[in-house]
Amino acid sequence: IPNSGHKYYLQFTTEDYKSGENAGSCLATVLYPKTKSPPVVNIKCMHTKDQKQIQEEDNTLYRKIKHQTKPIMGNNIPDSYGNIEPALEPVWALAVAGSSYIMWEKSTENLGYFMAQVKSVKQWIRKDDFIEFDYTVLLHEIPTQEIISCHMRLTWLPGRPLKVKYFCAPENQGLEDGSGMESGSAAGILHEGGANF
Repeated sequence: IPNSGHKYYLQFTTEDYKSGENAGSCLATVLYPKTKSPPVVNIKCMHTKDQKQIQEEDNTLYRKIKHQTKPIMGNNIPDSYGNIEPALEPVWALAVAGSSYIMWEKSTENLGYFMAQVKSVKQWIRKDDFIEFDYTVLLHEIPTQEIISCHMRLTWLPGRPLKVKYFCAPENQGLEDGSGMESGSAAGILHEGGANF
């Protein structure tokens, strides 16, 4: 698109992160602006799972985390052998959902990311119904092969969008707010302004 950047049209299938089952198909347009700003994404998906089943899975994940008697803490997830302790799988699932926003915002036409590891995680005990975690996640940058460390604060309640704040070192020295539109699942992400870590 003249004076705007390159626009891509995509058709792809999605899969359930845990089971690997087909979760639906999507059509998307992605515009990478010439300015240094996140890509503009328009997406429509046809889900093979119904929304009630997704909500039940979110509620199960939430209950597993909320009913812990002590705050969840962990390091090096997965470990150097690729293993994730079963008790830390919910924490890993939330890290994948939250870090996807960081990867989306930092991606360009020439750079992409995937989450390599949760270096550390700590749960904050709240008086309300939300669950909250502080993460340090390592992102693998493609094609440079660099590992980028990001601090991420994640807050979630089923039926509400996931809230993400993050700071990545060393290239960004300011706090960045995650923002998004979806609701109803841990995959949804919402802007949260004001609070510092």
